[in-house]
Amino acid sequence: MIDFNDGKDRSAFRTIGEVSEALGIKPHVLRYWEQQFSLLKPLKRSGGRRHYRPSDVEMVEKINRLVNEEGYTLKGAEAVLRSAGGGEHDRRKSDRRVGDRRSGESPQGEPQAAASAPSAPVAAPQETIAKLKQIRARLAKAVEA
Repeated sequence: MIDFNDGKDRSAFRTIGEVSEALGIKPHVLRYWEQQFSLLKPLKRSGGRRHYRPSDVEMVEKINRLVNEEGYTLKGAEAVLRSAGGGEHDRRKSDRRVGDRRSGESPQGEPQAAASAPSAPVAAPQETIAKLKQIRARLAKAVEA
């Protein structure tokens, strides 16, 4: 976890400004990430002031690493965080994607069948490789011409 060097205890809550300054992430980005990541849910006091717990600061660090250093999309980063055991830190009671037709699950949590995608026969790996080599050769000839 990042060292804030502000004299506060490591377990102290941090304001959005403190987190923003320490991590080099603008406050509007942190607020946007709160909307996009159900795992990130800082406390909100009266007047809407955000207070980040140490676990929230760690989550912001992970999100920042995944998105800005490793090149994940926001959805991809959330999937990585959930699969890495981040699900137990989810502070929202219901996931807004449950029952979403794009999530691949029905509201009861059962996988849905593909709507209109006919299943195509899968070619053997050797056949696929041979076809790709033919395509590469044709592309090489086209580039030379």
